[in-house]
Amino acid sequence: MRAAGTFEVKLTLLESVDPTIGRMLIEKTFSGDLQAVSRGEMLGVMDQQLGSGAYVAQELVKGALNGRTGGFALVHRGVMTRGAPNLVVEVVPDSGAGGLAGLTGAMQIVVEGGKHSYVFDYELP
Repeated sequence: MRAAGTFEVKLTLLESVDPTIGRMLIEKTFSGDLQAVSRGEMLGVMDQQLGSGAYVAQELVKGALNGRTGGFALVHRGVMTRGAPNLVVEVVPDSGAGGLAGLTGAMQIVVEGGKHSYVFDYELP
């Protein structure tokens, strides 16, 4: 199955254990086939001159996916090599709850012109 839509994201800088590691609070509002809100945290490092870095994040999503209400967790693993991104966002196994119990899948995030959208390929029992 596939869900698609847009989302708004707010990032808030948090205190980190080391000044070279960025830590942020993530807050999102999803529209489209996923009507939901999420909160999570991200850790990242970046070389601004070379455009290389990496981040990891986890977020908890609550809302409705194509009419099924519940929640689930996402895990992000992103690496950028001299400006070329490689991003994987997957549902945390067995994190689905309510009408989304048993959810599996991966989400693609697209950023164009400062606007965020998603394509979520998923399966439900």
